[in-house]
Amino acid sequence: MLFEIFVNLCVPVITGLVYFIMAYEITRVSKIRKIMFGEIGYKKLYAAFILFGIYFITRPLQNLMGPHPWPMIINSARQFFIMAVIAPSIFVGILHWVPGEGGAPKSSVVASYTIGILMGIIFVLTNSMAVDGSKIILSTGNFTLYDATWFSSGDRKIQLVLIHLISQLVSPVGLIILAGAFVRHRRHNYMLGNIYTQMKTKWRYLETGLIIMSWSIILAGIAVMFGRYYTYLWVIYFVGAIIAGFFVLYSIKLAPREKPADLKHL
Repeated sequence: MLFEIFVNLCVPVITGLVYFIMAYEITRVSKIRKIMFGEIGYKKLYAAFILFGIYFITRPLQNLMGPHPWPMIINSARQFFIMAVIAPSIFVGILHWVPGEGGAPKSSVVASYTIGILMGIIFVLTNSMAVDGSKIILSTGNFTLYDATWFSSGDRKIQLVLIHLISQLVSPVGLIILAGAFVRHRRHNYMLGNIYTQMKTKWRYLETGLIIMSWSIILAGIAVMFGRYYTYLWVIYFVGAIIAGFFVLYSIKLAPREKPADLKHL
């Protein structure tokens, strides 16, 4: 019983709180660094951390609201949120915080949100067809935890599974990987390394965090699909998200050059 409560309720809440704390750290650092790197980028990264915090901390609602269709509704809403809002926000935030020579192209911003929304709609529609019931994962007294079940009638349609996976591979995974690829490109083509001696290191940590985030989603998805739908396997994603968040936060806090004094009094 304690294991189910810890995995389904405590871990998501802890992860969400960690992201809220890290968002606060971004505001603290941005008081000084936004002069150098621009205010828009820090605001968008702060917003992305807040959105992630909301996404994680609302995970227990999927188990607490009641039997079918509530687990499906909450899951669909949360996944649409990460696919259509959070992942595009991360990509757009990276474009502003690690700008290219021409800044953040408006076409890239529009395209990322359009892709995210389309993939989110596909996910919700697929979810509504694939999830046809719920199961009790914990029941004690008047306290019951539910979760969605796929193809409870036994009519497992591999086409729906593939559509479900592919939509998530495009967003959020694809957009996060694309953001990491952009950071790597800028890191390898940075022209002011003699002035800002630690910029490449900053972006290396940022890239690492994005890679960990994307791979944690992939591994958790594979584990869930091939190990049937065991809720505790999503702990892979929550742990990966915390580790990735710390890498990104360290990147944001790392000074652009050695021996700075700008954060001494913060």
